[in-house]
Amino acid sequence: MYIAPNWRILTIGDGDLSFSNALLQHHAPKQLTATIYDPLVTLQDKYGDDFYLKLIANNCQVLTGFDITKPTTWSEISRHSFDLVIFQFPLVPGFTSKTEFNEKCAGIGINTLNRRLLRQFLINASEQLLDPAGPQLCYITSKDVKPYSEWNIEHSLILNTGINYLGEMNFDISNFPGYRIRNVDRDKHVKDTKGITYVWSPRPASQLTQALSLQLVQPPVLADDCCHYCQAGPFTSEQHKQAHESSRKHLRMKDFELQWLADLQTA
Repeated sequence: MYIAPNWRILTIGDGDLSFSNALLQHHAPKQLTATIYDPLVTLQDKYGDDFYLKLIANNCQVLTGFDITKPTTWSEISRHSFDLVIFQFPLVPGFTSKTEFNEKCAGIGINTLNRRLLRQFLINASEQLLDPAGPQLCYITSKDVKPYSEWNIEHSLILNTGINYLGEMNFDISNFPGYRIRNVDRDKHVKDTKGITYVWSPRPASQLTQALSLQLVQPPVLADDCCHYCQAGPFTSEQHKQAHESSRKHLRMKDFELQWLADLQTA
């Protein structure tokens, strides 16, 4: 993950605040504001407040009860005042009952619900949080395993927006000593599988700094002989293509994409 020392950074939904603490201690950005979705009492119950207290002691602004999808929870920050907004391993919380599941996922499913969260993050950060005079960067770090790998994160989130997908870079957790990837609902430490940081900006790729540009890997351009749902191919024959299109994985990914496109049309 590339971090420039002169950047003003906002972290979103940082579980136990261990990522923000590692970012502050080992990368020393010009300014850091850390946020968590939970209220303070829930943070203390789930994870303890060690990192919260460390950040406060180092004059870092920490906001609790911060929801990136609800600007009404942002009253303590200045709009258009950040260079980079980071969302680490986002995932919608689990449901406490079948009734809650039915209310939130009726007709759409959890896959679409997660994509909604990431899309709203990118739109709100780009339009309301990033300084138009700065580099205007959004980072999402995710995993190349289910369910994360089923969101088509590189291609699906910014349809019909003015946001540009700029590429990806490996996320090496060893560069953030003390960071623990938390389960979204419980006091659990999630396995440190390979992480990937995806990068977006309202600015085009041509305006990236050279230092960041050198870190980014561009997505492959898929031709007509590839599957755009699964990012697979090229296929060597029509039989190869048909075998893929009848596979369980393809049918699942196609269903996710069609649900997502339908959801965008009704948004």
